[in-house]
Amino acid sequence: METKKQNYVLPIVVMIFLFGMISFVTNLASPMGDILKYQFNVPNWMGTLGVFANFIAYAIMGYPAGNMLQKYGYKKTALVAIAVGFIGVGIQTLSGTAQSFGVYLLGAFIAGFSMCLLNTVVNPMLNKLGGGGNKGNQLIQAGGSFNSLCGTAVIILTGLLIPEGIKNAQISNVFPLMYAALAIFAFAFVVISLTKIPETKKEVGLKSAEVSKYGPLSFRHFILGAVAIFVYVGIEVGIPNVLQKWLQNPDLNVLGGGVNAEAVAGSVAATYWFLMLVGRLLGAAVGSKVSAKSMLTVVSGVGLLLTLGAMFLPAVAVNLPVFNGSEGFGLVNVPINAALLVLIGLCTSIMWGGIFNLAVEGLGKYTEKASGIFMALVCGGGILPLLQNAIVDVTDGGMGYLTSYWVIVIALAYLLYYALVGSKNVNKDIPVTE
Repeated sequence: METKKQNYVLPIVVMIFLFGMISFVTNLASPMGDILKYQFNVPNWMGTLGVFANFIAYAIMGYPAGNMLQKYGYKKTALVAIAVGFIGVGIQTLSGTAQSFGVYLLGAFIAGFSMCLLNTVVNPMLNKLGGGGNKGNQLIQAGGSFNSLCGTAVIILTGLLIPEGIKNAQISNVFPLMYAALAIFAFAFVVISLTKIPETKKEVGLKSAEVSKYGPLSFRHFILGAVAIFVYVGIEVGIPNVLQKWLQNPDLNVLGGGVNAEAVAGSVAATYWFLMLVGRLLGAAVGSKVSAKSMLTVVSGVGLLLTLGAMFLPAVAVNLPVFNGSEGFGLVNVPINAALLVLIGLCTSIMWGGIFNLAVEGLGKYTEKASGIFMALVCGGGILPLLQNAIVDVTDGGMGYLTSYWVIVIALAYLLYYALVGSKNVNKDIPVTE
């Protein structure tokens, strides 16, 4: 069973590269939604439909993706995912020419299928290459760091491509990002085609019939972990989505006069994603020494306190260091509520790897199929922000934005429960080896 460590270097690099692609395309949906909100004059909840379409595709494709991974292996599944992603982003690009909201939503939906397939491949593969446990968690955190870097870059680049403000933007303004995404997909397809990726050996014969009565859903800690992923992705996406809308709302003038509210709001949101990058780098550094359970417990508890503070503290102005693209770091004046929400990026940064690691621990041969179910629940990234924005629309006054964060409070409380109680494997009697 001895294998040369260097044999796994290239597959690890490829998987981390794909992790970045997931974030690049997914995070493009949020600023695109803001552009469409003003271009087509639609309410907040409709502005998040692109994000919803992208994530709801996970609910449809998640389980089939797990079966596909189990049947065709990592490499073929990744290649199909990349091809589908190219088509999805291509349709979104065409929506700019057609000036069609519906065409854009179709493209976002198809791109979501691709992101689901890629996530299904990347997470178990990195966990597997790291040998599971703390080392597997460390590799997932490293992949998450590159994921955050690409996610931060999209927000910043979008701001640079819209110099006249979000209210005057058109889909065509972000064509360069669309073309970049298409180029990334094309390049990745070539790289994956030429890369040797270790596959799980398939067992043929009567054994599979013997164990067919079991599956990932036979494990309580996996079921609760899948729910944890649902709420986690909603937390990760919902916090900056609503925060940016709150700060740049021209009717509320939250930031006061004399500033470009759209630019400042974009910088604040980008800083949230940048802190996720910082947190994931720290998580990768300590991942082999600190258990996923301890990490998830701490960040869930701290995130919960920060959210409650943001909701109930008076809107006192503070100077917040923000990452402002080509201008580097600088100070902007924002309500303390916004500063606390930005800091949650450090907490959400390492949640994905911790939850995935805990949920699949001890699943053995059921891991690949479990990953597909896991991906179906990623649709929370479209549902929870939609719920938050609906609360904003039906709540009178600007405080409706902060009121919507009750959704985040409930979600973080569940993650804390999962870390402390729900992640324990109480089904160790189920056979997990061939």
